[in-house]
Amino acid sequence: MKKTFQKIFNEIKKLNSKLYKSDFLLTWNKSKNDLDRVLLIAEALKLLRDNGLSARCFDSGLAVSLFRDNSTRTRFSYASAANLLGLEIQDLDETKSQISHGETIRETANMISFLSEFIGIRDDMYLGEGNKYMREVGESLDDGYKNMVLPHRPGIINLQCDIDHPTQSMADLLHLKKYFGSLDSLKGKKVAMTWAYSPSYGKPLSVPQGIIALMTRYGMNVELAHPEGYELLPDVVKVAKNNANESGGSFNIVNSMDTAFRGADIVYPKSWAPYAVMQQRTDLLKNNDKQALVELEKQCLVQNSQFTDWECTEEKMQLTKDSNALYMHCLPADISNVSCDKGEVQKEVFEKYRIETYIQAGYKPYIIASMMLNNRFKNPEALLDRIVENQVKSVMA
Repeated sequence: MKKTFQKIFNEIKKLNSKLYKSDFLLTWNKSKNDLDRVLLIAEALKLLRDNGLSARCFDSGLAVSLFRDNSTRTRFSYASAANLLGLEIQDLDETKSQISHGETIRETANMISFLSEFIGIRDDMYLGEGNKYMREVGESLDDGYKNMVLPHRPGIINLQCDIDHPTQSMADLLHLKKYFGSLDSLKGKKVAMTWAYSPSYGKPLSVPQGIIALMTRYGMNVELAHPEGYELLPDVVKVAKNNANESGGSFNIVNSMDTAFRGADIVYPKSWAPYAVMQQRTDLLKNNDKQALVELEKQCLVQNSQFTDWECTEEKMQLTKDSNALYMHCLPADISNVSCDKGEVQKEVFEKYRIETYIQAGYKPYIIASMMLNNRFKNPEALLDRIVENQVKSVMA
């Protein structure tokens, strides 16, 4: 165990990082060294936990969470990460706060931060607003710290916004690293990030956008597939293209699920709404136009129903490399004949890979805890090394 820790720490020491006191909002705003460090610290934290060693490095302090959308995995992953490091979780319910009475972002951000170490925010409902809101919170915290209102400036972690879902895509990347053996082994692997049919509408764009933007950083051949009209944000597509050019990977867009699956090493069938629809939905939500929202949903469900054949089936999986690609999903998946009549994935396919998707999800608490440590400490590896050394000595004494 000690040798494994030392190997991880030695790898970390090779990487220069700018994560210290830096919010984690978008993966493409972080260097590859930064991303690699997050993965390595996450691995170290998981190794500690798996061996019954404590990673608690805070004896007080809050990790505040603000979820503006429903969540299971990310909500509990954030709470688990905070608890792993010794922090207490405090959920900010806007309906029970003065925000509902018109309290400003600047004021709220400061009032919740006197003894807070981190603020995790999920804001994926409003296109063009979620990531912007996180940055406004950050600017408010900068102001409070600069004017000595706050003893230190809490770090912000993006728990999903309208643009990116960094804790998800980083957990997915760590899953791929462990599944295939190393980051280097991912070079040249084909990832099919495809739209899939869902009997619901309005699902955020941030998961597919996070995948195409991150996996192209690691030399992977990413093929984005969707029906016409289900495009992602042009700016993020441009990021993916640039990343592929720089890494030696590739990025292509096709309008056929079969084409994307053909020869793929990894498939990621996931429903999302067209960004034009999300823009329209954002305007209606802001205006609280409930009737128009109902009509928009009806229109979108009719549009979706034209593409029920965009389903991950056993037949499509036969098109993948050696008919044995890794199936991935951020969960919960729309499973045909289980959670719905017709959905993203055939029951038999999902059941085959069900445990792998659970393992995939299980990396997220460690990714979030790693983002926390890298934000709060200049050398988190040294901190973890001391933790390991002290506990090993205690056991041997």
